[in-house]
This record gives sequence, structure tokens and C-alpha cells, in this order.
Amino acid sequence: MDATIVHNLHALLVQSTSNDTVQLKAATAQLNREFYKNPACIPALASIIASSPEQAVRQLAAVELRKRVSQNSGDLWLQLDSDQREQIKAKLPELVISETSNLVRHSTARVIAAIAYIEMPLGTWPQLLPFLEQTCTSPQAVHREVGIYILYTVLENIVEGFESHLQSFFKLFASLLNDPESAEVRITTVRALGVVAQYIDSDDKADIKSFQNLLPAMINVIGQSVEGGNETGARQLFDVLETLLILEVPILGQHIPQLAQFLLQCGANRNYDPDLRVLALNALNWTVQYKKSKVQAHGLAPAILEGLMPITTEEEPEDVDDDAPSRSALRIIDCLATSLPPTQVFPPLRQLIQQYFQSTDASHRRGAMLALGVSVEGCSEFMTPLMSQVWPIIEAGLQDQDGSVRKASCVAVSCLCEWLEEECAAKHAFLVPTMMQLVNDPITQRSACTALDALLEIMHEVIDQYLNLIMERLVGLLDTAPIAVKSVVIGAIGSAAHASKDKFLPYFAPTMERFKHFLVLTGEGEEQELRGITMDAVGTFAEAVGKDVFRPYFADMMQQAFNGIELGSARLRECSFLFFGVMSRVFGDDFAPYLPNVVPALISSCKQAEHGEEERLTISNPEVAAGFASGLSPANAIAVTDEAQVNIDDDELDMDKLLDVNSTICIEKEIAADTIGTIFASTRQHFLPYVEQCTIELVGLLSHYYDGIRKSATDSLLEIVRTFYDLSEPQEWQPGFANVVPLNPRVKELIGHIVPPLLEMYESEDNKKVVSSLCVGLAETTTKLGPAFLEGRLEHFANIAIQVLEQKAICQQDPDQDESEDAPEDSAEYDSILISSAGDLVAALATALGADFASGFAKFFPLISKYYKKNRSLSDRSSAIGCLSEIIGGLKSAITPWTEPLMDLFYRALSDEEPEVQCNAAFASGLLIEHSEVDLSPQYLHLLAALRPLFVVAPDAPAAKLNARDNAVGAVGRMIVKNTAAVPLDQVLPVFFDALPLRNDYLENRPVFRAIFHLFSTQPAVLAPYLDKLLHVFAFVLDPNGPDQVGDEIRAELIALLGLLNREEPAKVQAAGLSAFVPGQ
Repeated sequence: MDATIVHNLHALLVQSTSNDTVQLKAATAQLNREFYKNPACIPALASIIASSPEQAVRQLAAVELRKRVSQNSGDLWLQLDSDQREQIKAKLPELVISETSNLVRHSTARVIAAIAYIEMPLGTWPQLLPFLEQTCTSPQAVHREVGIYILYTVLENIVEGFESHLQSFFKLFASLLNDPESAEVRITTVRALGVVAQYIDSDDKADIKSFQNLLPAMINVIGQSVEGGNETGARQLFDVLETLLILEVPILGQHIPQLAQFLLQCGANRNYDPDLRVLALNALNWTVQYKKSKVQAHGLAPAILEGLMPITTEEEPEDVDDDAPSRSALRIIDCLATSLPPTQVFPPLRQLIQQYFQSTDASHRRGAMLALGVSVEGCSEFMTPLMSQVWPIIEAGLQDQDGSVRKASCVAVSCLCEWLEEECAAKHAFLVPTMMQLVNDPITQRSACTALDALLEIMHEVIDQYLNLIMERLVGLLDTAPIAVKSVVIGAIGSAAHASKDKFLPYFAPTMERFKHFLVLTGEGEEQELRGITMDAVGTFAEAVGKDVFRPYFADMMQQAFNGIELGSARLRECSFLFFGVMSRVFGDDFAPYLPNVVPALISSCKQAEHGEEERLTISNPEVAAGFASGLSPANAIAVTDEAQVNIDDDELDMDKLLDVNSTICIEKEIAADTIGTIFASTRQHFLPYVEQCTIELVGLLSHYYDGIRKSATDSLLEIVRTFYDLSEPQEWQPGFANVVPLNPRVKELIGHIVPPLLEMYESEDNKKVVSSLCVGLAETTTKLGPAFLEGRLEHFANIAIQVLEQKAICQQDPDQDESEDAPEDSAEYDSILISSAGDLVAALATALGADFASGFAKFFPLISKYYKKNRSLSDRSSAIGCLSEIIGGLKSAITPWTEPLMDLFYRALSDEEPEVQCNAAFASGLLIEHSEVDLSPQYLHLLAALRPLFVVAPDAPAAKLNARDNAVGAVGRMIVKNTAAVPLDQVLPVFFDALPLRNDYLENRPVFRAIFHLFSTQPAVLAPYLDKLLHVFAFVLDPNGPDQVGDEIRAELIALLGLLNREEPAKVQAAGLSAFVPGQ
């Protein structure tokens, strides 16, 4: 080795450790230019590690040596002659053991790993493993620490070459996990096991069993770190645990109950460091999310909830971005509610809420309200019939003597309004005055405004009586409230406009005047948030008052939106994009002049990188999502590479800042991708010059790691297909493949660019919301484009629906569930949304194919009908019957072979306890009678008896019951038309006509009026006693001031009938106010 090279290299490394930036840059440039391209630098750097008296220089030499060895797949290393390589391989292990600095030891260990990566596959370093085993079993703790760390770093690089050694490693690890002296040995062993786990295959039963035998000891090591307050070690160990949780190999399966109990104990122990408790609770959250089949099978939810409730009572930090055990506990309750069947979650939670709410301790009552709030999202359907028992708790909470309880109760109301609209809107008489009172209370002001915002959004018809009071109170707060509260107030004003529509007109101009100065704020943080929310509210105003009233503000507001984009804030860009989408919907063609500025901004957003300024950091895990720093994503989702001059400790990196930057950019991209589809649908032909570029960008986003972006890209791409098709002036299609109307060649070409990447995305898509969106989008596109869209794709689309209905899609798979097992019938409410979406896709296929779908229905019927069982959720039961009704409408007479099993199923559904299911069953049974060629008249009396209870409805009944009545009326109309003689008209007509006019489901007016026309033409005498009633119904449906209730065809036939009736009963026609409709009058 050339001593001059070593000397000069050492001098430059010393210079590189200087704090003088000029010297540092000069040294770096010279090193790169004169040394680092020459293989001789490798032995020189090894010599410096061995001989330099300065720790910083040895450390830098080790970092640089690893880089040089790894450079160009080991090219520089392999240029050394074999003697030099052997010398270095022999020397480095000795250096590591004798090195006194832990940092230098670790960096040198990584050099050994880099060399092993090259040499081990070639079989040219047989001494390494025996050395490591010897070192790991040394009587000296420091040697064991070095040995296991080198083994850990080597495994990180080349575990594939070590499969044959795994069993001996497991024996070694079993001993090291119980090292009597060194916590470092125990912790590094767990980390090494975390690496090994990633390379165990599902078929390697012996390795899985050996690994599982070590799990109790691994859990003990985590517990020791938490108990000892070793935050660095605990973070590393929880990283390993999170890795094990997301692996597809069922390593943790049988230990889930013990793991959940251990994590809960760590998270609940108030003697432990709060940050470590949060880590334990976040790991529990991931356990519920990724091992939900085991959590469900073992019935762990009640015990977990019982352990979490005391944590919810702990103090919350002031800053909403700060984490704390109480917030982590609430996140887990939310996760339990959305991941598990509500039957396992809400009953035990309700008991705990009632128990805690009766406590004299205000923190217990606060915890109860917050737990109730977070559970609503996943349990809303299950909760609906129980709300009469929930409201008294809410009402008491809003009036509690303690401000923190009132505040928590406002949060719960916000959640209830989002997921239980009807129930909350019905409580307006209590909620609105109470919220208005709490808005005046400084403690609850912000939370009350947020709750009021959510409430106003769903009030619709009843908002009129409160609008003046609400606007007066809210506008007043714009002068007095702090900025953070002003943002919420403006959101509430926007919701008031949304609910009141044109009744907002008197408030529109003065409110816009008040908003002006908020739209020009430029300060970071709260000011930008206020500006963004104001922009959102202005968009809502435009939709409420219409384009003519809003037009004077249009140009100025668009300019403010463009200005917002220029300020460099992802949040403001997001608000501007949302605003563009709203404006395009409101103004349509008039929005076109803005496209040359709007579309490039959207495309630029879709293209932007997400890694902020931190070049050292790369996102490596596709699970990373917008919830990063909230404990919703694994801590190991970020890979840290030490490409900088000096190794930087993980703790020095501002992870939270990076994650925050990425999450806000992801949300901005999601909105941008979604807005592209909205704007094309609104501006139509004006958007054509941008279709190709937008399509290319959106297709590129289908592989993005954030599911929200994939969902938006999917929605917009299929929207682009549908809009492009509309613009091609298509002929009306007929069902079936016999007479397919060919697609315009350009439409066909566009579909060829869009659909294959969507199908490719589905093959690996693990997010249920994205798959649900894909199913709904494909269904809408199939319904619009018809059978031509299915040519060459029918099997692909049908397979997606089959996989989802069989619960075998990638997004439904659980590695801990045996493949031979059926998925559990009791599932989370979110799972039902996916099943319903697959049903939409099947129904669309039936609509497009007509009778050609009959052979496919043989496969789909059992898959769909299995979702109608008493133990299935309301959503499953309702969507199963709804899907079958749409399929009957598509197949028409081709449904005949399945008449009997379908009718049996519909009879069961008609006696379901839920009106939503009864509604769909009434519709489905009517369609079956209309289209089946089987004579069902012998069943008419049985079916009429089953439908009769649906006619008994109070005027203030829930919408589902009113809809069920309308669908029952439609079913009777279809029966009359199909076989009048089989209907006992003397008993049926009084009930039938008494239910008219329909007030909810106007589509059912078609079969109703076809029955009326049929009776007028075949048995007019039976209608004579009901003529006055019928004329009243006719006047109601023809009212020009109301919505269209019957469609052009029925209206024309009805007007012709009025002409005939006017000849016979002109006085009655005139008395009913129908003379103006009589032809020739």
C-alpha cells in the first residue's frame, strides 16, 4: 500500500471534518477527483480506520469505504487483486472488535456487510460466518454486541444466500434474546429477526414455527426497552413489530391475543414515558388493522376497549398536531369500529360509554363522549336503531357543567352529523339552539362552530326557520373571534349556504363583502388556512345562488384562486383546485377561457415530487399514506440512506416535517387528479386539447403509493372516457353483442390507453376504497357506453366482480386466514360498501348485455344471494336485493329460469325488519312479475298480503319507509298490468289509490300510470268511484311548479286521457284545475 496515498487521503479527511464550509467543499472536490475513482483508495481507507487517532476521521473513512466498496455493483472492489481483498477481509473484523467508538463500530460493520454482499454469493468469504458465530457467543458482552450487529447488517444485505443457515441462526438468536448482560445484544437480535422474517416464505413451515417460538422472548425485549425508558431501542423494536404485522406470512398469527394484551399494558402504564406509550398504542392500532381476522376470531375487541377507555380520560395536548396516549387510544377505537363487525365493537363500547359518562370525574365523561364520536364512522348503520338511547347522553354532554365535556360532546355531534344525517337533522329543534349557545362560550366556541357546520350541511328544508339567527350570530363572530375560530365560522356559513340554496340570496352580497379581506391573506399557518376555507365557502355560495347572481364576482374570484396557487402553499393550491372544479360546474362553457391557465396548474401538481428538500430521504414503502405522523403508518415506511458525508443519527432528521410535507402534497395531488375529470365533464368540447396530456398524467398516478391519489386518478380517467364518448355523438346502443354499435375510433383508442392500466392496477390493489371506486366507475361507464365497452373486456370485468363477491380480491385477503376458510359473514360496515360496488358492476353488465347475460347470471346468482341472510348487515341485505332487481331489469324475460328461487328470496326480504330492504324487495318482486314468462298469478294473493304492511306509513315516517310504500305501489301497478283478472280490484284499488300521489320515488310513477291507463282502456267502470281522487293525483304530477314526476311519455299519454275525460266530465276536470292541460283548450 502506498504510504503517500494514505497520508494525503488522511489529510483530506481531516479537512472534511472541519466546520469551515470552504475547506469542506475543497476537500470533497479533491477526494472525488483524485481518490474515489481509484481502487487504491479502498486499502487506504481501511488503513485509516485502523490507524487514525481521530474518531471523526475513522468514522468518515468507514462511511466512505462502504460507498467505494458498493460503488457500481462492487466494480472498484473487484479491481483490487485478491491478496489485497483477503487482507482487508481479514483485518476488518479485528478492527471492529478493537474499536472503542460505537458509531465507528457500526459504520465499519456496514463495510463488512457491503463486502459480504459481493463476496458471499461467490463463495469467497467462508471465514465470515464462523467468525460471526464465534463473536456472538464470546464471553465478552462488547464482542457479542459487535458480532450481532455485523450479522444484522450482513442479513440486511444478503439474506437470500443464508436460507440454509436459518435454523442455526434461530438457535443462536434464541440465546442472544436472553443475553444476561447487554440490552444492545437483545435489541439488535430482534432487529436481525425482523430482517429474516421478510424472507421467510409461506411454505417454509419449519422456519415459521422456529420464528414463532422466539416471539415471546422478542416481546419481552420490547417490554424491557419500554420499561427502562430506552426510547431509541424501543423505536427500533416497534419498527420490527410493525414490519412483522404487515408481512403476508402469518408469523404473528397465534400470538395476536398475547401481543395485543402486551401492547395495551405498555400503552396504559402511566409510569412509562408518554412517547413510548404512544409507540406501543400505534403498534396496537396496526395489530387491529392488519390482523383483524385474528382480533375478530378471538373476540378481542371488548378487552381492548376496556383497556383503552382509561387512557381516553388522560389530558390532551393543546396543539392538534401533538400526539399523546389519549389520542392514540381514540385512534384505536376508531380503527376497531371501522375494521371489525360493529356487533363486536359497539355493544361493549356502549356499556363503557354509559359507565364512564355516569362518573363524577369530568375527564371520564369527556373520554366517553370522544369514544362515542370516533366510533360512529364504522358503526353508524348498527347504531341507527339504538339512537334513542344515545341521544340522552349527547344532550346531557352538551349541557354538562364542565367545559371539556361540552367541547367533547360538540366533537361527537360533528361525527354523528357526518354519518347519521337523518337522525341528526330530525334533532334540529334541540341541536341548533344548543349549538348557538355554545358558540358564545369561549371554551366550546371552536368545537361548537365545527359541529354547527356539520349540522347545517344536512338540515336542508328546516334551515329556513334558523337562517336569520345563524347568519347574524356567525357574521358577528367574524369581527371578534380569533383566526382559528374564524376559519370554522366561515366553514359553517358555507354549509348554511349549501343547505339553504336560493334562500341564501339575501345574505350573499353582504357576506361576500365581509369575506373580501380574508381572500388576500398571505401569512403562513392560520392565515393561509383561513384564506383557503374562505375560498371553499365562496365556491359553495356560487352553487347556492347560481351563475347569474355570482357572475359579477366570477373573474375576481378566479384571480384570487390563481394568486393562491402562486403563494407556494399545498393547502392553498388544493383549495384553488377545488374552487376551479366548482366554478366549472356552475359556469360550464363560460369557464372555458380559464382552461389555458387552470389545466397546466393541475398537471404541474400531478407531476411534482413529494420528497421536499430532504435529498437523503426516499419513500420506500407503498403503504405510506396521508396519515404518516399520526401513527396510521408504520415508522419504517421511510428508508434513511446515509449518502451524506457523515452518518447522521435518525434522531437528528426532522421526520415529522418531511412527513407533513409529503402528506399535504399527496392531498393536493389527489384533489388535482379529481378536478381534471370534473372540469372535462363540465367544459366538454373546450377541454379536448388537454385530454391526451391529462390522460397520460393520470395513468402515471395509478401506481402511486397513496391510495387517495389512485382513487382520484381512477375516477377521473373513467370520467374522461364517458365525457369523450358523449362528445362523439354516439348512436343509442341496444343490449347484447348481436347488434353492437361500434365506438368512434378515437373513443376506442382512448379506452385502449386507459382501461388496461386500470386492470393492471386492480391486480395488485390492496385498498378497498380504490377497488370500490373502480367497480362503480366501470359500472357507470358500462351503462353509458353499452356492450361495445365490454368487447374483449367482459371476462376481466366479470372476474373483478366475482373475486370481490367471493371476498378473494387482493384488498380483501388476510394472510392469517386459512385459504380453505370462507370469509366471516359478520363483517365491518366498510366491507359492505365494496360488496355493494361489485353488485353495481354486475348490474351494469346485465343492463348492457340484456339476455346475453343469462349464462353469466348462473354464476352470479349464488354469489349475490348469499349476502341476503339474517346475520348479514343491513347494507349487505339491501344491496343484494337491489342488485338482483337491477339484473332482472337488464335480463327482462331471460330471467324466467330463475323465477322461483328469486321469488322465494323476495318473500323473505319483504318480511325483513328494515324498510330499506323491504323497499328493494317490493321493487324487485314487481319487476320479476313484469318480466318473467312464468305465470305468477297464483301467487298474487300471497304477494299482495306481503306488500300490504308497506302501505301503512305515518306522514312523518323515515324516508326509507316512504320509499318502501312507493315501491310497493309500483309493484301492485305491475301486477295489475300483467294479469288484471288475478287482482281482487275491489280490495286492492282503495289501498292503491290512497297511497297516491307518490311523494318520494317518482320513477315508480311509470308502472303506476301504466296500470291506470290500462284500467281506463280495459275496465273504465272500476275507476268511476275514484275519478275525483285520480284527477287530484293528475293535477299533482302535472304541476308545472314542481319537479318532473312522470317523464315525457307518461305526460303525453296522461294529457291525451284528460282530453277523453274532459268530454265526459268537464266540470270535474275543471274543478281539479286541469283544464289548461286539455288538448285544444
